Amino acid sequence: MPRWLRLTLLIASSATLLLVAVALTAVHLLLQPERITAVLQTQARAAGLELNLASPATPALFPRPALELQGITLSAQGANMPILLAARGTLALTWRTLLGKETVISQMAIDSPRVDLDALQSWLAHLPSGPASAPTEIPRIDAGVRITRGSLVRGNELLLGDVELETGQLAANQPFPLTISAKDAQGIPTQLRLSLTPSIKNGALQLDNIALRLSHSTTLTLQLAGEARWRGAADASALLSGKLDHADSGQYVTAIELMPANENSPLMLGLKLDGPNNHADLRLPPLALADWWAELDHDDGPTLAVPPGSGHAEIARIDTGNITIEGLTIRAGSDVPASAASVAAPAPTAPTKAAPAKAAPARPAPAKPTPVSTSP
Repeated sequence: MPRWLRLTLLIASSATLLLVAVALTAVHLLLQPERITAVLQTQARAAGLELNLASPATPALFPRPALELQGITLSAQGANMPILLAARGTLALTWRTLLGKETVISQMAIDSPRVDLDALQSWLAHLPSGPASAPTEIPRIDAGVRITRGSLVRGNELLLGDVELETGQLAANQPFPLTISAKDAQGIPTQLRLSLTPSIKNGALQLDNIALRLSHSTTLTLQLAGEARWRGAADASALLSGKLDHADSGQYVTAIELMPANENSPLMLGLKLDGPNNHADLRLPPLALADWWAELDHDDGPTLAVPPGSGHAEIARIDTGNITIEGLTIRAGSDVPASAASVAAPAPTAPTKAAPAKAAPARPAPAKPTPVSTSP
């Protein structure tokens, strides 16, 4: 190789390495991974959480500006059991960030997260109660979330595996999509697709154009559409209607209605199902139902009690593992027919007093003949 060519290649490669080094340094300075990581940790602490990384965040330029996070641990403050463990994560940034503009995260991607249900429930139980009034505006979240190869566990027990989750951006009057898919411990897949449009109207949180599709394996598919509204506290209403398709038993007309609380009744959830051999019309108080469910999973042992609610259900057959139930009929609340012992006896009939016999009209006595005197 000629000497001049070697020198040319050496100079070109040196210049390339220098440009790459300058570019990486510029990207590091512009993206400021330490500052963004500190912002994330501050936001986590505001929610009662601690965010830790196994190594400092590293910037990336292609295919788009991003920060790479390694060894993510998210725990409740003062807790020993982490809520989330993840191998890696990526914060995708907009190109405006390189121009010194405001830092905007366009997507948050998390790979192989492991969420512990017990730790999550413990953190949620210690959160302050939610606001009693509806929000005045829809919070804007420009960052969509994408989770791949996730899992949900309880201690060492696998509840869900192969969890995939993806959301779009959240903004007022814009459709918000959400897709979740997972497999249970037996490997049976479940998928949920949800789309809705949030807005604030007349002081209430309005969810319009709700479209929900839930599928379990290849045997069950639920499709609902409708709208919901929340004015604050227990003043919430919703109406979703659609159909439930079951591969073995057929198609069912389905409706879910949430009725707001008033002076005479609490917040109520109505469930209706009508199809071949199965019918249900139930009214359940969701808050009382949640308390009843919590008693079944109490640390001191389950407390067995009749679940709250009223209505009726006629179900031809239920198969749950090794248990099969046929001809099940449920009646609760006002739909329960009164038993004979609880039915008030009919009022006794007042004794009837015999009417006095009417006296027969007296016959006139026959007239006595008048004696006739004769003269001698």
